[in-house]
Amino acid sequence: MKQPDKHKLSSVVSDILGLSGRRILHALVDGISDPEQLAALAHHRLRASKEELSDALWGRMTSSQRLVLKLYLEQIEQTEKHMAELEKSLAAALSAEQDTIVRLCGHPGISTLSAQQIIAEVGPHAAAFASAGQLASWVGICPGSHESAGVSTSDRCPKGNRMLRRVLSQVAWAAIAAKGSEPQRRYRRWLSQHFDPSRAAWAVAHYILRVIWHMLHEAAAYRLPDHAALDEASILRKAKPVMAELRKLGYTVSVTPPITQAQAAKA
Repeated sequence: MKQPDKHKLSSVVSDILGLSGRRILHALVDGISDPEQLAALAHHRLRASKEELSDALWGRMTSSQRLVLKLYLEQIEQTEKHMAELEKSLAAALSAEQDTIVRLCGHPGISTLSAQQIIAEVGPHAAAFASAGQLASWVGICPGSHESAGVSTSDRCPKGNRMLRRVLSQVAWAAIAAKGSEPQRRYRRWLSQHFDPSRAAWAVAHYILRVIWHMLHEAAAYRLPDHAALDEASILRKAKPVMAELRKLGYTVSVTPPITQAQAAKA
């Protein structure tokens, strides 16, 4: 059977720049061409079997191709080195805000690097923004809402802080993946309301940014929301227009909070 002329490592390794992928790529640069020898370099936890790897690693590589691969790997590793140096410098510059970073990291999906980037952009207290809405508008994370005859014609995001939007997008997807998290609950609820996945994730990012504003502005730690209180507030919000219509018709309408156990005991 004729063997293929090209390697197909990406067909069996999802991250070719991961541990296994890099070992194999460096071996190819060094001139190793035996598929079984290359497959043996993969980490034992890699999903692909040794047989699948061997089949994907059949192929020919010329000296020119090895040189190009070597240069690409050196460029990637140099970039990673520079990124590590920048991250180290950023951590040193924000060392005084360690408590704020720890608080932000308490929110699902927010990593140390994400927290550092958020603080670097909006400040440790988000003092320049009087409300969460102002911050969302500045970041540009509020989607446009251009409608005609009830049909949305554009959901484009306005211009804003692109770097922070990118960070919040990453945070949103990480938070959605966190089992049992509030962002995951909201994401699933919005999907059930016929949002497409990207739009639902964007809504999650907007929600997370508003939470971040409160955490920074109030120097507060992340708390899981009280769903009972949220449901009650939602019901009251929906009842307001109905009560307003009844008042217009001459009815006297009021809402009386339920008696708590403590109040009942005093009575």
